[in-house]
Amino acid sequence: MKKSILFLNCIFLLISGCNSKKEKNDVTNNLPRIAIAGLGIESSTFSPAKTQEEAFHARIGDSIFTRYPFFADSSTIRKRAEWVPTLLGKSLPGGIVTREAYDSLVGKTLTMLKNSGPYDGLFFDIHGAMSVEGLEDAEGDLIKRIREVIGPDVLVSTSMDLHGNVSERLARHSDLITCYRMAPHEDALESKERAITNLLDRLESGKGKPAYKVRIPVPILLPGEKTSTRIEPGKSLYAKVPDVADQEGIVDAAIWIGYAWADEPRNHGVVMVTGDDKDKVVAGAEKLAQAFWDVRNEFEFVAPVATLEESLAMALISDKKPYMISDMGDNPTAGGAGDVTWTLRELLARPEFKSENGPSLIYASIPGPELIKEALKLGIGEKVSATVGAAVDHRFAPPLELTGTITAIHEGDRDAEVEVVVKTGSIHVIVTQKRKPYHQESDFTDLGLQPRETDIVVVKIGYLVPELYDMRGDWIMALTPGGVDQDLERLGYKNIKRPMFPLDKNMEEPDLKAQLVPASDEL
Repeated sequence: MKKSILFLNCIFLLISGCNSKKEKNDVTNNLPRIAIAGLGIESSTFSPAKTQEEAFHARIGDSIFTRYPFFADSSTIRKRAEWVPTLLGKSLPGGIVTREAYDSLVGKTLTMLKNSGPYDGLFFDIHGAMSVEGLEDAEGDLIKRIREVIGPDVLVSTSMDLHGNVSERLARHSDLITCYRMAPHEDALESKERAITNLLDRLESGKGKPAYKVRIPVPILLPGEKTSTRIEPGKSLYAKVPDVADQEGIVDAAIWIGYAWADEPRNHGVVMVTGDDKDKVVAGAEKLAQAFWDVRNEFEFVAPVATLEESLAMALISDKKPYMISDMGDNPTAGGAGDVTWTLRELLARPEFKSENGPSLIYASIPGPELIKEALKLGIGEKVSATVGAAVDHRFAPPLELTGTITAIHEGDRDAEVEVVVKTGSIHVIVTQKRKPYHQESDFTDLGLQPRETDIVVVKIGYLVPELYDMRGDWIMALTPGGVDQDLERLGYKNIKRPMFPLDKNMEEPDLKAQLVPASDEL
């Protein structure tokens, strides 16, 4: 990985050097100049894991365009502006980001922005739940530092995940701001395109910054598994957003659920509305904030939940295939370390799975570099025995000695790097060089596994992503331990603002009046 960082640094120096030689004021057309930048990760402060720079797979320059289908060479959006892609980094959810990684990525971003300016606009693509060592508001710090480079007059359009956090600082430095309206996030690209279209429309029309921005903190902190828009009340709550956003005089409206697994003052729900009609902006924001608060007691898990033992009992008597069990506490797509061995240890101890003729089960997945190393030496069909898991998060169970027959080896995965399938009894365990979430059917079939024909599939995940959801025969979410424990009261918050629902169930009614946010040039 040090080689990959070195290579990235070389490319960065080359591109930034070329950009610095450009004639900044050589305007060949009347198109607006819009920069693209952002860092995205959802990181749990309750996990012992730490996220390094290489996890962001940072893209520099034109390679950024390939992340967005709407930026194809022939697309309308591509033709509406002179785009200046700088640095975009996106990481799997994980632990807190090291300060060294953050400073390095931010430093490169700021250098490229400085060398390639000036700009009319910035598309700021973030998640909103990045935690960094020594910072309480990472995205707020990032946009403030970017503002110091690009200036207060540049129109900034911020695109976020609805599980992100909107601090006052982030709200001030963002002129336009929006987030997803679906969980699972089937509208992610649609939301990013909306953020860009809003930016282009305001620049082309000459309207510039909206006259009014309203931010209303909503003192609710809930896990995403309780706020899915597939079910009520999330479904109806988010259905109210377009009713506000689509009004004349409104640019956009959004509801952020916030991120429950970081202990920072900014972690809570937020409503924001931007526009030129003050009465509509204020009324719309207050309507959405009150609607959010009014349904606070109605949020339930998106699927049945139970202990692992209860989940297995239901799966074993079910005739529906595959019966999917979410190993929720160590979900790497929410910020878990992904290497907690507790659930796998419980499964391997069960007598039902000791025999090859027992109920078929796939476990996805557990990191095990030592086993990977041995498997690569031995090859498919050989028996392997090595330690897996608990290299990062060993609070709930120690490393596990896994013994079985190698049935598949796959090299070159972007996240896992190397994957090995080990069969022990009737269980197929997917072991990875580095943690990887398993979301697509091809993730399994590429390893010779057939999840649709398997009795039980246990996945480190919370709510099922669309492809797994459509594949399921039945489904339950198991309340397992890990860095993204669904029982928030067990986490031990010290820094979030209190009172906070549902931690303080008898709290008084909050003040949900609209709060006007100053523009960035008023700071």
